Amino acid sequence: MFIVTVVVFVFMRLTPGDPVQVEFGLETTPELLDAKREELGLNRPIVVQYVDWVGRMARGDFGRSIRAREPVSDLIKERLPATLQLAGLAFALGLLIAVPWGILAAIYRHSWFASATTVITYASIAVPGFFFSSMLVFLFTYKFRIFETPRYVPFVEDPITNLTNIILPVIALSHTTVAFYTRFIRSSVLDVLGQDYIRTARAKGLPEFSVVFRHALRNALIPSVTLIGLTVASLWGGAIVTERIFNWPGMGRLAFTALFNRDYPVTQAIVVLSVFSVMAGTLLVDIAYTFVDPRISHVGRK
Repeated sequence: MFIVTVVVFVFMRLTPGDPVQVEFGLETTPELLDAKREELGLNRPIVVQYVDWVGRMARGDFGRSIRAREPVSDLIKERLPATLQLAGLAFALGLLIAVPWGILAAIYRHSWFASATTVITYASIAVPGFFFSSMLVFLFTYKFRIFETPRYVPFVEDPITNLTNIILPVIALSHTTVAFYTRFIRSSVLDVLGQDYIRTARAKGLPEFSVVFRHALRNALIPSVTLIGLTVASLWGGAIVTERIFNWPGMGRLAFTALFNRDYPVTQAIVVLSVFSVMAGTLLVDIAYTFVDPRISHVGRK
């Protein structure tokens, strides 16, 4: 986390463009620009600015937005629920589709179903997210008019409208995740099904359902848990493009606007929160290992 704070702080200062100049435009006086930089503390040495930023951030104060002139924490609280709902549903949809799909593709690995799975997943990985999102909007909003123009309505205000408008963004954000999950789970299950203890279970006459779901699946999910935890970062990154295309007022759209306007405090806060979410996801993965792999629990007790 410390390394990330240093990198994001330094690189934001090295990025071309003056945030004060972006806010006031070209038709202003140098005196006004210098006064604004002095007010924002941008004229101080970079080390002093960094120490001051880290100290305030440790107390939960991310500063004030240069562009919006509001506390950064208020902007994040306003946008975070939309992103959490979008990323959470995309994550759940990815698991709901990929886990059974990958298992079936491994069980019927010599069938047309497995071949179709390979083609579909490779195509999903190859198609860029912005293109797939744009095609969803064009086909289902403008061509066939199945959905209205995407707009965000809080769930507490209108649950039906909220869930209806989030369908396309969730599909757009989860399509690559589904493909990665499916291929990884399929490979993991195939690797486990070739182990000696699986052949022994079959030789004992156990039903195929018991062999796959009782003996093979749990061990196959161990490496998959790592992948699932690390995809938290990809969901955060993919949300920037998805929210921009679907006009979804979440953290991704806020990050895009902050980067465009050279809004240092907002951009730095979003990056730090993103890294923290990845670290939290990694911690949850380590905890989940104790439930998936019983050997870890036994070593802990011993």
